[in-house]
Amino acid sequence: MSCSAKWRKSSFSGNGEDNHCVELLIADGKIKLRESDAPADIITTTPGGLGTFIRAAKAGTFDYLTQIV
Repeated sequence: MSCSAKWRKSSFSGNGEDNHCVELLIADGKIKLRESDAPADIITTTPGGLGTFIRAAKAGTFDYLTQIV
């Protein structure tokens, strides 16, 4: 990973202690995602894989996961 690589978070996220968010890092052709309050837990994917996931989420593919049983 490059020394100049820097984790990014949404500009909609605040800067306070309770403003946890997903952070993103692009390095070596891969995309790394982590939760700001658990930075050691990192998910690595490809740009294509992340794009597929985002399109599926927008289409409602995962909505059933939010339903209370």
